[in-house]
Amino acid sequence: MNTPSSRLQSLWDDSKAAAMSEPEKLLYRSNLLGSDKRITNYGGGNTSAKVIQPDPLTGEEAEVLWVKGSGGDVGSIKMDGFATLYMDKLRALKGKYRGVEFEDEMVGYLPHCTFNLNPRAASIDTPLHAYVPQKHVDHMHPDAIIAIAASKNSRELTAEIFGDDIGWLPWKKPGYELGLWLEKFCLENPDAKGVVLESHGLFTWDDDAKACYELTLEIINKAIGFFEEKTADVPAFGGPVHESLPAEERRAVAARLMPAIRGIVSGQQHMVGNFDDSDAVLEFVNAANMHPLAALGTSCPDHFLRTKICPLVVDFDPAENNIDAVLEGLPAQVAAYRDGYAAYYDRCKHDNSPALRDPNAVVYLVPGVGMITFAKDRATARISGEFYVNAINVMRGASAVSEYCGLPEQEAFDIEYWLLEEAKLQRMPKPKSLAGRVALVTGGAGGIGAATAARYLSEGACVMLADIDETALASTYDRLTATFGKDVVRTVQMNVTDEAAVQATYAYTSVEFGGVDILVSNAGIASSAPVEETSLDLWNKNMSILSTGYFLVSREAFKVMRTQGIGGSVVFVASKNGLAASPNASAYCTAKASEIHLARCLALEGAEAGIRVNVVNPDAVLRGSKIWEGEWLNQRASTYGTDKEGLEEMYRNRSMLKRNVLPEDIAEAAYFFASEQSAKSTGNIINVDAGNVQAFTR
Repeated sequence: MNTPSSRLQSLWDDSKAAAMSEPEKLLYRSNLLGSDKRITNYGGGNTSAKVIQPDPLTGEEAEVLWVKGSGGDVGSIKMDGFATLYMDKLRALKGKYRGVEFEDEMVGYLPHCTFNLNPRAASIDTPLHAYVPQKHVDHMHPDAIIAIAASKNSRELTAEIFGDDIGWLPWKKPGYELGLWLEKFCLENPDAKGVVLESHGLFTWDDDAKACYELTLEIINKAIGFFEEKTADVPAFGGPVHESLPAEERRAVAARLMPAIRGIVSGQQHMVGNFDDSDAVLEFVNAANMHPLAALGTSCPDHFLRTKICPLVVDFDPAENNIDAVLEGLPAQVAAYRDGYAAYYDRCKHDNSPALRDPNAVVYLVPGVGMITFAKDRATARISGEFYVNAINVMRGASAVSEYCGLPEQEAFDIEYWLLEEAKLQRMPKPKSLAGRVALVTGGAGGIGAATAARYLSEGACVMLADIDETALASTYDRLTATFGKDVVRTVQMNVTDEAAVQATYAYTSVEFGGVDILVSNAGIASSAPVEETSLDLWNKNMSILSTGYFLVSREAFKVMRTQGIGGSVVFVASKNGLAASPNASAYCTAKASEIHLARCLALEGAEAGIRVNVVNPDAVLRGSKIWEGEWLNQRASTYGTDKEGLEEMYRNRSMLKRNVLPEDIAEAAYFFASEQSAKSTGNIINVDAGNVQAFTR
């Protein structure tokens, strides 16, 4: 069948599903639905199936509700992501219900309904699935449906588009009462295939897993088709009043804005940024009605929890490119937003409301440039941006066919500061030691650089790997992202001696992550030759990479860190040779000594801004090190009268502790200097050389 490309296509494979159990079909259906952001956003919506299974104690058949557990994501959920509950016990809960003012206490009864001691916690939406009579239920948050649900006349639009197939229920906060409303609707409308929940989303149901999945697609496609027909000739958001800057200029503006915003909003914890200049975002930020629509906030509860009450619109004029004036006025703009948020809290709070949370905006809209989001980690910042794009799509549709309506302020507050939501936040694991930090590691594709990146990533940091070797960068990126994910790692090919390339790398890092907190200056070379055989080119090459290169990356780090105003840490990976002379290596040793003294100078300059500068001195790190490939290895082996195989053993025996020094050992020292464990250390040196008396600092 020929369908427009905008329509959802069924991905159900009968040959795959044939051998599946009903719980496995539920997982299959869930993953298919969650694979398309037109169907639901990350973490949004839920699915369920009512399955007949033997009771683990009695062996008698029991009806069991399999439903997405609390906090899961249907696109990536596995079998252990579903809660399982006895249906007879869920029905018995009705006898415990004391009325809507007590509905939150019903969540406490859900663990008593658990089937087979399943540790997965049931979500607040469990009753909505349990009390629908059909076996299979999908609850999704499609933009096209929420555009209907968030329209002023959503009930009429629902009837116009779907007739009697899909019903409508007025806004009600998710919970036990809404589950009873949904059950009542189903009993009174036995032929209905689903329902639109005002300002919330879509429920569909069927007694067959595949039929339920394809029904969900059918209903969403009807909504997509309706909006395509009705909005074809309607200017989005009242039409444009700004023109977008060219792509490179957009990123240049973002690179200046993001560290400034990050510094202002990182008072309670370090924040990480995300930048989005997609077509959908640019259409919105450039539009005549952007300001009033943005002020209304989002509609769907899932959108709202991720994006806060409303975004902050940055006072940027793309026609004037007034970035300097914007940066000057930014602190006042952010302060005004905080005051407005605090006033919203005071207007809406209850006697038992949780304390005021971070009053800073999550979403920042910049006309002609795009959207910036900040959150406690990179994935959350990205996902928050995705949710606001969902909200943009909803506002586009709703305002074109009707009048867009955000959640009423009190309803929005009651969700944001819901005691059940607060309890979920309190259960979150404690942040890792480098959570929210951004590190730039030069020489990032080598053994020490890659080990340091891995150490930082393991503690929650984001890492930009810079290296001149593009092939090695790609390989290192693949290894790190396989372990830590793609959100937190970026790479850039960079020559530390190229001033423009270094500046571009910091701009790129600022756009990708919001700024920089940690610089690990690690790029290096090594050379060996008697002084009379040391050419000027060789001398200058050592000085250019090991001294000038360290100066350039440090200077640009200081600029970004001073803009942020939240301190920082610079770690130089120098060498034992910077303190202890070594034969036939005068150019290398002198350049390394230059690094160490540069670090001392920078420690003096950075202290008043909270920028700490420290040095790690390795020695003889052969394994995984790129500088020990080729000539340097041959030259040092020749200097000490051994061969390649014997050199590492020679270095080990030469050390006082008789131990090999590995990249991971250097990484541990680099972590110490980046972490709060060394918060009171600057201008210091750690030798990681297994002991060398000539390199003793005192």
